[in-house]
Amino acid sequence: MSVLTSRDNPRVRRWQELARDARARRARGRAIIEGANLIAAFLESGGEVESLMLSKSASDRPDFVALATQCGTAPSVLSDPLFRSIVDVETPAGIAAEIAIPPAAGRLKSADACVLLDAIQDSGNVGAILRSAAAFGIRHAVLGKGCADAWSPRTLRAAAGAHFSLQITDDAILAQALEEFAGEIACAMPRGGISIRDAELPARIGWIFGAEGRGVSADLAARVSLKVSIPMSGSAESLNVAAAAAICFYEHSRRGRPLR
Repeated sequence: MSVLTSRDNPRVRRWQELARDARARRARGRAIIEGANLIAAFLESGGEVESLMLSKSASDRPDFVALATQCGTAPSVLSDPLFRSIVDVETPAGIAAEIAIPPAAGRLKSADACVLLDAIQDSGNVGAILRSAAAFGIRHAVLGKGCADAWSPRTLRAAAGAHFSLQITDDAILAQALEEFAGEIACAMPRGGISIRDAELPARIGWIFGAEGRGVSADLAARVSLKVSIPMSGSAESLNVAAAAAICFYEHSRRGRPLR
């Protein structure tokens, strides 16, 4: 079995670049996904793995061998230190893949629901919001300029496979997205909005969330007529934005309005 050990290998340099550089991911239209669960979710969505990587210590695991067979591509085996140089976790699972970033083929104008993110820079929060959106049937996500990269390894891990059931538009101009969406937009605010318990939430709805602290920009908020807040009785000043998004999605779903 041939094992890659050199950081100067062109394929290794490419994978390292894709794992670390958002500009490279956008330019090449490629991303790195790490872990058997993410790879399986990608395959289940109909995606085709372009390159499969295994660490030397995990190369003989039966489940990884079976997954490699399912991918239909011969894996590249890397020394453990070299594999760790590609993925950004302390204890990697030992399997990763290069994939083509799926195009955002869907149109907001025909969507029943969407979520728009305004300058949310924490990739864990972005991924968690995408995961909740997919869980409640939202199929369109629009990430504005200044958001964490949708296809970074950390965002992908936090979303736990949600990317592959969503139409994701990255680095978007949110003002244009607001105009394109045919339904009503609800702007989530830490305070000052209508209590979400009392708000009229239409069947066709889009949600816009901003970064913690700053919130949705004043320009975008001014374009939205429906502003909602989550009432809190405790001492916390505000909710984590990903937790707030999950509550909003659940409240809409609870009222018997399926999202898709």
